[in-house]
Amino acid sequence: MGSGPSGFYAAEALLESEYTTEVDILERLPVPYGLVRHGVAPDHPRLKDVADTYAAIARHPRFSLMGNVSFGKDFTLQELADCYHAVIFATGAATDRKLGIPGEDIQGSHAATSFVGWYNGHPDYRDIEFDLSGESAVIIGQGNVAIDVCRILAKSTDELRKTDIATHALDALAESRIREIHLIGRRGPVQARFTTKELRELGQLSECDPFVDPDDLLLSETCKSELSDVREPARARNFEIFRGFAFRRQEKPKCCRIHFCLGPREARGGHRLEELVLERTRLVGAAGRQEAVGTGETVSIKAGLMIRSVGYSGLPLEGIPFDEKLGTVPNKDGRVAMALPNGFPVYVTGWIKRGPTGIIGTNRADSMATVATLLADLPSFGAQPKPGREALVSLLAQRSVQSVSFHDWETIDQAEKARGLPLGKPREKFTRISEMLAASSA
Repeated sequence: MGSGPSGFYAAEALLESEYTTEVDILERLPVPYGLVRHGVAPDHPRLKDVADTYAAIARHPRFSLMGNVSFGKDFTLQELADCYHAVIFATGAATDRKLGIPGEDIQGSHAATSFVGWYNGHPDYRDIEFDLSGESAVIIGQGNVAIDVCRILAKSTDELRKTDIATHALDALAESRIREIHLIGRRGPVQARFTTKELRELGQLSECDPFVDPDDLLLSETCKSELSDVREPARARNFEIFRGFAFRRQEKPKCCRIHFCLGPREARGGHRLEELVLERTRLVGAAGRQEAVGTGETVSIKAGLMIRSVGYSGLPLEGIPFDEKLGTVPNKDGRVAMALPNGFPVYVTGWIKRGPTGIIGTNRADSMATVATLLADLPSFGAQPKPGREALVSLLAQRSVQSVSFHDWETIDQAEKARGLPLGKPREKFTRISEMLAASSA
């Protein structure tokens, strides 16, 4: 279940094993590839080239994709057990963690999942409206998703026009009045989780200058110890970039101010967001385990838009154990303890297994580990044959579910590329499920 990176890597591991396996990937949307399509920023097209690897996996004769089918809606866990010997859930982390502050849900405050899905043309977020009419925006978080959001807000329309950004987002960003972006983290510059490439890119934008307060770069002895840790070489590289940001002069129409040791405390406003109250923090604890604690001193930033990017969380799956705190499915090496009477083997991989950590490639080793667990369990599956995809296809047909094959996806793919050609874009995405289904059968 799930056609993102972890799902495809699991399929690859199964198909290349010593066993003759038949693998079906079931996907809720009519289009595959998960975060590669709907999470990678449009101005980072090379990261999407990995989709070619997944397409090669999909052309294996014992592989099948069934898109536009929803677990818990179109079929149940018991019905999967009737059709297959085992299932691997690779459903990712589809929602954001909450800040847990007063006013968090005020109009103008959004989860990064929504904003990223919106500019990437995800059907679930197609019709969300983001008010870009104010001059100031706040992004909470200091990981790569936060910096992606910052970059999309900071870039000029011309810089985005030739990417695969959704047209509705490009049109809205063209009218944006945002000139000041605040990128905020609870801990210090040594603990920020940006990759060096993305951080450096922030300093190369044509219309935006990044800034860091020089005082934020005065480090404690504990932070100096972390900075010199040879196991984390990116920390020193990033710190040098921050030094460069600390002594820049503003020459461009927009600016991005990177703040450290500030934690959100309250979002305020009448009918919509007007300001964010933050508390200054200090770091306590041993090197590598420092935590940010409040000092009681508060500051406020005027802003009409807030994007929260403080981590992702998986969503519960019907009939599957779920850890609400971690946002993952409890498992042992990818194996889930199940309660179905027949002991149907259920496994997990990717973010729903381990939480939202790592990059796209991290999922390959993770999926291989889960598949190794599954293959080790094969003797316990029993010798009874299962009808597999034929039975599921028949069940979906009885329920009038229009499933989308990989060949159908290739038809959608070609249509999107053709739509993008006259615009000078690599593709013009369909952003509504009805459009995708229409294109799949054109």
